[in-house]
Amino acid sequence: MSEKGHIPSHIAIIMDGNGRWARRRGFARFRGHRAGAESVREITRECAKKHLKQLTLYAFSQENWKRPQREINLLMKLLKDFLIKERKEINDNNIRLTAIGRVSELPEDVQKELAITMELSKNNTGMILCLALNYGGRAEIVDVTREIAKDVRNGKINLDEITEDTFKKHLYMRDMPDPDLLIRTGGDMRVSNFLLWEISYTELWVTPVCWPDFRKAHLEEALKDYARRERRFGGLRE
Repeated sequence: MSEKGHIPSHIAIIMDGNGRWARRRGFARFRGHRAGAESVREITRECAKKHLKQLTLYAFSQENWKRPQREINLLMKLLKDFLIKERKEINDNNIRLTAIGRVSELPEDVQKELAITMELSKNNTGMILCLALNYGGRAEIVDVTREIAKDVRNGKINLDEITEDTFKKHLYMRDMPDPDLLIRTGGDMRVSNFLLWEISYTELWVTPVCWPDFRKAHLEEALKDYARRERRFGGLRE
């Protein structure tokens, strides 16, 4: 169990509010997404400096495909540009890039740049930056269930041998630790189909600040609040 005052080793962030940030300023929605990329850069750098084990960012959900095609195209271009432009930043900060989600359904040019950046950073030993791309928590649970069902059908495992550990070993990122802290920007009080299995005991922190305005000071506020909490995981305080 994490003790009071402990810094989380894994932070997950639902980066919400880009569209509202843009609308309040009379900008097109894409201006909000582009401004949000600056927050990604600063928060990733700060988390790496604090020697977190992992930072997971909800970058593109399965539900985001419902948006207008023009916005989707702009988001994919922004993602592709980020993967190219941030390679030096990633390596300079000893960060290893990974991704979770149904990545094979992303545009081929995005998949290509993602694979290149992951390959270039695979030997880095610092913080893991995990991008949730074309990700949905329910979809992950469905995909895990299918994999386990195949193993049962092929005689690799018996039904009575299936445990929570079995399930965890089939997640998109098998060795990913559960998040200690989930931050949501933009003020909405929901988890939006993000890491449904993994956040069972995760501490939640919600801020009304929209993602493009989220900076180091807000991260520090979240960490201070987390440090005051006592994580008992269903047990009792000694």
